Amino acid sequence: MAEFSIYKEQAKNILRAELKRQGFSYKDLVNALGEKGVHETDKNIANKLSRGTFTAAFLLMVLDVIGCKTVRVSNE
Repeated sequence: MAEFSIYKEQAKNILRAELKRQGFSYKDLVNALGEKGVHETDKNIANKLSRGTFTAAFLLMVLDVIGCKTVRVSNE
């Protein structure tokens, strides 16, 4: 199970980096998700990202609402 933590860390790092690249704060993300009918708080977002525990669907939805079209995934 320890191997899985590597991927949780990678997922949260990717999401944080893309938020920063697109100029989104957690509050901005909450507003953008709200426009899609998804109700989160900035605290919930911060908790999800700090733990790295979110679904692939959440990851894809966030990438969509922040306008991210490509993601680089690398284990190097």
